[in-house]
Amino acid sequence: MPTDTRDPRLGRVRAAVLGSLVVAVASTVTWPGIGVVRFEARPLWQVLGGIAILAVAGTQAAALYAAATPGLAERTRRRYVVAFLVAALGSVPLAAPVATEGAEGWDTWAWLGAAVVGSVPLLMRTNLAAVVAVLATALSALVGVVTGGSPTTFALITAGMGVSLLAIHGLPVVLWHLVLEARDGREARARLAITEERLRFARDVHDLLGHHLSVIAVKAELAQRLATVDPERAGREAGEVRELAAAALAEMREVVHGYRAVDLAAQLDAVARVLGSSGVRCTVTGDPGPLPDAVATGLAATVREAGTNVLRHSRATWCRIDLVRGADEVRLTVANDGAGEARPDAYSSGLQGLSDRLGGSGGRLHTSVADGVFTLDAVVPVPTS
Repeated sequence: MPTDTRDPRLGRVRAAVLGSLVVAVASTVTWPGIGVVRFEARPLWQVLGGIAILAVAGTQAAALYAAATPGLAERTRRRYVVAFLVAALGSVPLAAPVATEGAEGWDTWAWLGAAVVGSVPLLMRTNLAAVVAVLATALSALVGVVTGGSPTTFALITAGMGVSLLAIHGLPVVLWHLVLEARDGREARARLAITEERLRFARDVHDLLGHHLSVIAVKAELAQRLATVDPERAGREAGEVRELAAAALAEMREVVHGYRAVDLAAQLDAVARVLGSSGVRCTVTGDPGPLPDAVATGLAATVREAGTNVLRHSRATWCRIDLVRGADEVRLTVANDGAGEARPDAYSSGLQGLSDRLGGSGGRLHTSVADGVFTLDAVVPVPTS
């Protein structure tokens, strides 16, 4: 899934993850670089060793960046991983001979092998990563034998430092993916709640219209047959078709009215439950008492829209819904701490439509942002009887 850069908290987490990966890549350059700069006196091998180190570090950086970027295409991710492994393997003839002469030898390639061991668990499946890590450790030991070093020392550096690097930057990457999965799960629950409500309404419409339309079709066919042989009866059948159509239309309007005019208390409870199941702590206060259908319908629509915005357009951790009954009006206030980079009164299309709807009955809608808290305030007049 692509990262939502509008959420500053996700941005900060991602920055921390990338920071840990920078440390890992820096170690890939630093430790084998010591062998090139400090212990290697031959200019040619200094150049070749430097090229090998930069190639491994560059492809490692690309592969780790891909691992921390869920929106990246899988094909591109695989290419970065393959490039990293090819660079690591190609670095053997270039970096293995570096700093191997003299009393003060430096196990240069062992540190490059550690970069492989510390990175592959984040780049591929666990079983394949384990195989690659074992092969890298074995290759490091073989390099030690060929270059006259200690194979045990080479293997310990590759395996030990690789595990240490994985511990440093592996956990942040894993936690980053868990954060994204939690975010995606929360949005999926919101979509599921909306879909279930639409399915319920679709079932109601199907059950209502299915019977009526079947009878209308039969009656219309009968009227058509009787039109030439019994015009009087055909007329009665046509009249019944008209009555059935009118009855279906009336029942359809009742269903739609019932769907729109949701009980306000039930709507408040439903929104609070959906928010709570999505990890948003929601509190509801106030009891306006009995309200006219038009007022209750408008407030219920406001609650639904506000709840939807909390789930879709913010990263709130709490939401507070206050309902206050005045002498001749009802005030609904919905506040949450997921304002992010929102701007006051910058309505989305949903809020704009809701504002127009409330305005038609004399109501008004206002939004504001202060200290990261987004507040929606709706006021609806209550007609006096």
